[in-house]
This record gives sequence, structure tokens and C-alpha cells, in this order.
Amino acid sequence: MSLFSGIKYNLKGLILGLKTPKLLILGIIRFFVVIIITILFAGLILVYQQEILNLMWSKPESQWILWLWYLLSWLSSAVLVSFTMVLSYLVSQILFSVFIMDLMSRITEKKVTGSIRKPNTMPWWQQFLFLIKQELPRATVPVLLSLVLIGLGWLTPLGPIVTILSSLAAAIFLAWDNTDLVPARRMISFGERFRLLKNSLPFHLGFGILFLIPLLNILFLSFAPVGATLYYMDKYRT
Repeated sequence: MSLFSGIKYNLKGLILGLKTPKLLILGIIRFFVVIIITILFAGLILVYQQEILNLMWSKPESQWILWLWYLLSWLSSAVLVSFTMVLSYLVSQILFSVFIMDLMSRITEKKVTGSIRKPNTMPWWQQFLFLIKQELPRATVPVLLSLVLIGLGWLTPLGPIVTILSSLAAAIFLAWDNTDLVPARRMISFGERFRLLKNSLPFHLGFGILFLIPLLNILFLSFAPVGATLYYMDKYRT
């Protein structure tokens, strides 16, 4: 499927999510879970920000270099807040959002097909642990890779190009985090699921490019499991 098809399915999922009460409630919960965890982590970091800075460099007495200390203080605060945002996303994704996302996907599948396909009789708690296990590499590796690329972009003359490429890569992996829900639930091997991603990169880029829009990206991310499930049901009919 094409890039524009990915955009279309993301929008379809958002519309269906806003129109379906159960999906709307879950999407709102997911939104606030991320926000609350981010605020808690950021608040904790900023409370001890001065102590952290003093460990790096004590406040100088000389007025000539005091401005440099304040600059470092501002930069360290920005870096720490950025780190807490990434950490909050990972924590909420692994501990909470994976459950909410899978539930949203199940509701969408039942709404579209009339039932939820169950691959085996595995107890629900084992399925939940399996989903968390699948989420660890699927959520952490792309985020860490994107951070590495952004860091390289700051240190090389090709910084703007590398930054753009890393943003597009992040969009693809964020899209995959949602389209992978159904095949992961059906116990399809990680290698096969990664092959499905490689064969549909334009679609995933289109689906994830809406996640790069400031402010609106939180809304699209909150309801992305709906559009991703619609895509999987239409493409594979399984």
C-alpha cells in the first residue's frame, strides 16, 4: 500500500475511535496516562536538577564565567526534560499502553469482523506477558536508534539531513508499533512480522507521518491502534 493509503487509514482510525464510545474512552485514558507519567518524571528530575548540575560543575564565583554556568544549567534542564519524555513514553508504553492498545485493537477487530480470532487457549495473563515481551524490542530499539541518529546529526555536517531521516524512521517504527498488534496477538514470529514491515514501508511512513505534527501527534497516537487494525483486517483478512 502507498504512502497516501497509510495517511488514509490513520485518519479512518481516528474518526472511528472518536465515534465509538469504548474506543474514545480508551484513547482518552491512554492520552492522560502518558501525560501524567511525563509530569511525574519531569517534576522529579527538575526538583533534583540543581543537585545534578552541581555534581557536574559547582556554581562559579567569577562573574566572567557565570554566564557559561547558567547556559549549562539551561542545556542540562532541556536534556533532562527530553530524557524524561522518552522515558515516560517507554514506561507508559510497556506497562500500560500495550494493554490499552491491544484492547483497542480487539474492540476494532470485533466491530469489523464480528469476532476476535484467538490463536490458542492461552490464559489472558500469559497473553499479556507475551505482549509485554513483544513490546520491549518493538518500543525501545526504535526510540534508542532515533536518539542515536539525532545525536549523530548534531555532530556531523549532514546534521539537517540526518535529523530528517531519523524523524522519518521514528514515524515508521511508531506506525509499526500499532500495525504489529494483530500479528503479535496471533503469535506470528518476530522475524515474519518484521518482514511484513519491510514489505510495506511506504504505507508505514504514511501512517506514521501524522505523528510528526506537533500537538496533534498525541491525538493521532492515542487512536492509532484503531486505524492499524483496520489496515490489517483489510489487507490480510485473517
